[in-house]
Amino acid sequence: MPRLPQLCRIAACAMLGVALVAGTAQEPFVWDLPPGFPEPWVPADNPMTAAKVELGRRLFYDPRLSANRTQSCGSCHRQELAFTDGRARGLGSTGEEHPRGSMSLANVAYAPTLTWAHPTLDSLELQARVPLFGVDPVELGQAGREEALLEILRRSEPYPELLGVAFPSDAGPFSVERILDALACFERTILSGRSPYDRYHFGSDASAISPAAQRGEILFFSGEKAGCFQCHGGFNFSGPVRTAAQPDPPRLFHNTGLYNLPGTLSYPPPNTGIHAHTGRPEDVGKFRTPTLRNIAVTAPYMHDGSVATLEQAIEHYAAGGRHGDNPLKSRAIRRRELSPDEKRDLLEFLRSLTDQTLLTDPRWSDPWTARPKK
Repeated sequence: MPRLPQLCRIAACAMLGVALVAGTAQEPFVWDLPPGFPEPWVPADNPMTAAKVELGRRLFYDPRLSANRTQSCGSCHRQELAFTDGRARGLGSTGEEHPRGSMSLANVAYAPTLTWAHPTLDSLELQARVPLFGVDPVELGQAGREEALLEILRRSEPYPELLGVAFPSDAGPFSVERILDALACFERTILSGRSPYDRYHFGSDASAISPAAQRGEILFFSGEKAGCFQCHGGFNFSGPVRTAAQPDPPRLFHNTGLYNLPGTLSYPPPNTGIHAHTGRPEDVGKFRTPTLRNIAVTAPYMHDGSVATLEQAIEHYAAGGRHGDNPLKSRAIRRRELSPDEKRDLLEFLRSLTDQTLLTDPRWSDPWTARPKK
């Protein structure tokens, strides 16, 4: 996260419609990383600057990015829900229901791949193109309307100033690629690492989490008991992460035994996991492991929202999956003998991963609420 005064200076100028000083906007970006967090990987052709982040924040919350002006990126990624939307499956600007739910954007900068099950979609710049211009399903509905979208932005304050400062070397900064670059820069700053769990481990606050949560942590990291860490490992509780020091980590996907239908496909189409891209039978049901940070506020769960509560999610894994014993499920998914008290302790540990700062911090909030759009 950039230093707050730096972003506030950029934002204040933008609100007043004042041209930004290029020297200020292009000063080196400073990550304000939570304790224990490494520096994220950033593509060489889209370096971070405060001006890009502020531009991306405005674009992220601007409903003019949808063809019918009814939705923004923030419609499906709400800050108070850890940048999810509380729905089992996403809903596009035209009312089309999506096959999968909106994933949290918290710590998305560290994700080796994006979305639930796309093994080659590996940068936020590439991913941002999907909701804007995708047609299956329709999200923001801008396919074939690229020039119309750019013209709207050209006529809308403060985009002329912000784009010029964010990309000062461009003769014509109004382009789809620059919109995608700015959105990606903003999303990389959405960092979550100041939960009670973090205060307990990194802030020397022995009272930050309850004794039940402490017992739950032991269960979480116990291979013989709950074994959750086998898929939800590391500081992000999501498995391998992409960092500046490790730009090409393993790309892991897991079948958690959610379905076991008879026939060729054990998971219902179109949600067959990465199999939809690879075509390999052994990839049926394999999905990306989401972060467990802020998991208590991101219900419902699983790729299709078919598990309503966190308690039900714990029961699912304790049972070793549901709907029979899918032969393709990951080895870590097996029946776990957990008592009711142990399940409650595990639940308390998962609740301790909620970062209240993430849910309210103005750095990631809607900048348009202070002034109506024209």
